[in-house]
Amino acid sequence: MPVPRRSLLALGAAVPLAAGLGTTPAAASGTDSRPTDGGALANPAHLDFLGDTVRPEPVPGHDTYRLREEPALGALWTYADRRQDGSYRRIGGGALDPQTGHYEQGAYNADDMARAAVVHLRHHALTGAAASARSARQLLRGLCYLQTTTGAHAGNVVLWQQADGTLNRSALPPETPDPSDSGPSYWLARFLWALGEGYALFRRTEPPFASFLRTRFELALDALERDVLPRYGTWETADGRRVPGWLITHGADASSEAVLGLTAYVRAGGGRRATRAAARLAEGIASLRAGSAEEWPYGAMLPTATSLSQWHAWGAQMPAAVAEAADVLGRPQLLAAALSDTAGFTPELLTAGGCDNGWFPAPADRNQIAYGVDSRLQSLLSAAEHGRRPGLYPLAALTAAWYFGANAAGEAVYDPRTGVTFDGIGPDGKINRNSGAESTIHGQLSMLALDALALRGLSLALSALDRIAERDGLRVMEAEEAEPAGSAEIVRPDSPWTGESQYSGDAYVRLSDGDGLSWRLPEGKLPLLVSPVVDLVDRPGAGVTVWRTDARTLGRIDHGTGGPQGISPAPGALTPVALPAAVRPGERLHARAEGVEKGALRVDALLVRPVVSRLVLSGPEKSLALLNNGDGQEHTVEVSLPGEGPVTVDLYDERARHTGRHMDSGDPTRVTVPVRGFAIARRG
Repeated sequence: MPVPRRSLLALGAAVPLAAGLGTTPAAASGTDSRPTDGGALANPAHLDFLGDTVRPEPVPGHDTYRLREEPALGALWTYADRRQDGSYRRIGGGALDPQTGHYEQGAYNADDMARAAVVHLRHHALTGAAASARSARQLLRGLCYLQTTTGAHAGNVVLWQQADGTLNRSALPPETPDPSDSGPSYWLARFLWALGEGYALFRRTEPPFASFLRTRFELALDALERDVLPRYGTWETADGRRVPGWLITHGADASSEAVLGLTAYVRAGGGRRATRAAARLAEGIASLRAGSAEEWPYGAMLPTATSLSQWHAWGAQMPAAVAEAADVLGRPQLLAAALSDTAGFTPELLTAGGCDNGWFPAPADRNQIAYGVDSRLQSLLSAAEHGRRPGLYPLAALTAAWYFGANAAGEAVYDPRTGVTFDGIGPDGKINRNSGAESTIHGQLSMLALDALALRGLSLALSALDRIAERDGLRVMEAEEAEPAGSAEIVRPDSPWTGESQYSGDAYVRLSDGDGLSWRLPEGKLPLLVSPVVDLVDRPGAGVTVWRTDARTLGRIDHGTGGPQGISPAPGALTPVALPAAVRPGERLHARAEGVEKGALRVDALLVRPVVSRLVLSGPEKSLALLNNGDGQEHTVEVSLPGEGPVTVDLYDERARHTGRHMDSGDPTRVTVPVRGFAIARRG
C-alpha cells in the first residue's frame, strides 16, 4: 500500500545546513507499510511478538528482583523465520532436541534481552508508553537472573537460557569465554548498557527497583574492575602498533556498548567508580583511531586492539561512546576521535557502498545488516550533537536511507506498520526476510533516534530518499585477476581468514624476486588514489615491491616493516599502503618484487578510489548528494541531482566544520570540494 513519504530535515535556526534525513517507509515486500498513528517511525510490535515469559527454577547464584512474588520473568526469542504467508515463527539458536525442548545454544540470550530492554526504555522515554516501561522492567528482571551473583565470577553473565528457564553455560558451538559467565564478554558490556539506562529511568518511577538495578550494576562493575580494568595503562603490541591492553575482550566495539551504559549511569548520579570506568574505557577506545583521509581506515576507530587489518560496521558504536563520554565526563579531547571517525571515515564508507559487515581490510564481507547501519547512525547523531557539527546530519540522512530503499536491493527493509526489520541484504541485493531479535532491536533504535530528532524540532517532513541515483567510490581490484609476470603464483588457501583479517576474493598472489603484476585501472574522469593491500611482516629485508605506471615510478613498499606480532592472532598484517601520487584513469599499474632473498611477498588486492568519490540519493521530490575528497588538494567536479529547482551546496572540512555555501541553478552542478573534506549538495 502506498504511504505518505517523508524525510527528516536536520535544521536549526543557528546552523548553516539543511539536508534531508531520508526516512521513506516504502513498502517492505509482503508487509503493510503504512506508518503508525501520529506518523512515528518506531513501532515495537514485532519486538513484542519476539517477547516471552520464563519461570526459571531456583538456582544457586541466580536470583532477581521479586522472583518469588513475580515468578514470570521477561525473555526474548533469538530468531524469527518468515513463513510463506508472511507471518513469523520464533525459534532459538542451534539444533532443537525434540525430547528436551532445548536448543544447542538456547531460546533466549542475554545480548538481545539487554538491547531489547534499551529499546523499550527509550520508547517509553520518548512516548510515555506504559507498555514499554512494563516490557523493559520484565526484561531487566529476566536479564538480572542471568547474572551470576556468587563465586569467583560474580558479576559476569550467562549468555544462553532455554525456554524452560534452564541456563546453558556452555553452548554449542562454544562461546568465548566458555563457560559464558567465566570472564568478560560482549554480554557483560551489554548488561551494563541495559542496566545503566534502566537505572536512569526507574529511579524516577520505581525507586526500589532502581535500587536493585544499581546493586546489580555495581556487581557487574566489580567484575569489570576485577577482570578488565586492572590492566588500565598497560599497552600491548599488535603488529608493531601500540594498542590498549584494558578493553573488554580487547574490543573497542564491546567496550563502547559498556560505555553507553556507564555514561547513562553517571548522568543519573552513578558515582565515582562508574565515572572512572567510563573514562578509562573511552580513553582506550579513542586510542584505536587510525589512518587519515589518504590512509586506510580513513580516520576510523578500529573495533579490536588485536587487529590493525579489520573494521566492521556491526557494533561499531565507538564514536557514539566516546562522544557521550566527552560530554558526560567533561573530556572534550575525546571528541577528536569521534569526529575523525564520523566525519572522516563515514563519507568514504558511504560512497564505497555503505555499512558493510567487514572490511578485512578490503571490503570482503559486503553483507549489510541493521546492527551495522544503526551503529553508524547512532554515532553520527551523537557526534553531531556533542561535537556541535550539524554537517554530520546529512551523513546520517544518507545512512538511514538504507532502511527505506536506498540499498543494494532497492527495497525497504523496515516496515513502520509492523516494526519488522529484515535480517539483512546480501551484496547481490538479495534480502534475508527473516526478522530476528538483533535486526528488530537495531531497527527500532534507529527509528527512535529519528523520531527523537523530529520531537526536538531538528527535522521537517519533506520527501523520500529511497533510491541510489549514483555511486562512485572505493572499489577492489584483485591481485589474482592481474596480469602476472615471471613465476607469480595465485594462492587459494583452505580458508581466506588469516586469524585477524581476510584475503579479498579468497586468494592472494605470491611474488618471488623479479616477479610482477599488472592491472589496467578503471576508466573515468577523475584521477585515482590507489592503495595496494600487501602482507607486511616483521622481517627486515623481506623485500619490496616497486609500483609504477608506464610513464613514471610511483613508489616502493617495504614488505618487512610489519613490526612484532604481539597480541595479534596471526603473524603479518594485510595492510593497504597508499601510493603517494594519484594516477590517471585507464593507465596500467605495474608492481615488481625486488630484494626477495627468502620466502615470497604477498599481494592481496588494490583499493582504488577516485580523488572525489560520490553518492547521490533521490526520491520523487528531493535529492541529496555527498562528494568526498580523499586527496590533499582541492578538486572541482560536476554532479547531477535528480529533480527540479536550484541546488544548494554546503562545504565541510574533514572534521565536519562548515567552510562555505553557494547556490547553483545549473545542471550539472559544479562543486569545488575542500582538501580532505566533503560537500553536500541538495535539490529541493
